Amino acid sequence: MSDTPDFARLEAFALELAAAAGAAALPLFRTGLDTDNKLAHLSRFDPVTEADKGAERAIRALINRHFPDHGIIGEEYGEENTDAEFVWVLDPVDGTRAFISGLPLWTTLIGLRHRGRPVLGVIAQPYLQEVFLGSPLGSRLITPRGDVPLRVRGCVGLHDAVIGTTDPNLFPGIEGEAYGSLLKAVKLARYGCDAYAFAMVAMGTMDIALETGLKPWDIEAIIPVIENAGGVVTDWRGEPVPDTAGQVIAGSSRELVEAALEHLKGAAST
Repeated sequence: MSDTPDFARLEAFALELAAAAGAAALPLFRTGLDTDNKLAHLSRFDPVTEADKGAERAIRALINRHFPDHGIIGEEYGEENTDAEFVWVLDPVDGTRAFISGLPLWTTLIGLRHRGRPVLGVIAQPYLQEVFLGSPLGSRLITPRGDVPLRVRGCVGLHDAVIGTTDPNLFPGIEGEAYGSLLKAVKLARYGCDAYAFAMVAMGTMDIALETGLKPWDIEAIIPVIENAGGVVTDWRGEPVPDTAGQVIAGSSRELVEAALEHLKGAAST
């Protein structure tokens, strides 16, 4: 096993994966493509489209061709070789609801675990031509205009914080009460951004992003982007995000996250 990953090579490959996913998904954006419901049998709505499936197929094909010894965990096509030293964790279209609504806030999430730990991540928005990349080499935003280093906003108090989450209605019961308490303590909340809100924390335009019920492919690409931009990502107990994901909060500083957790900890999963 390698002792020190070649992050420059892995970054370049992750960008190749993001480009391939974008080439598969972007031509289908705002085209009125058919939508399947993965939870129709439960009378709930969890959409999936050919954009999700085609983008993940494109990513998997490249991984299998160039790194056949690497593992893969993907939202649409499951797991393979997950005991490998390197495992790619994929959400080909995070924010499918935004995608089918024509909103350019969906992203492709490409994460890489090394020996079980998230070490590299890509948050890509091909319609806006933005790629947020994070690894031990640093975090940066890549656009046609060039590369810009990513850095979280300077430490702010909770009363000045801008927070984001996908939908406050996704917090049931005691989680909703906890979120309501946090909402009263902050300056501004924005909704409907999915993973893009986490990218904005890394960019320094928002201060907190939080979610519940996440899967590994929803968060593992995000962790290296925010952490290497100087931010913090934990579960709602203030512990490292587990392999099963679940409740997650990201913030621009440890102090800010801890202040937010004072409102959330009563609803934290055990």
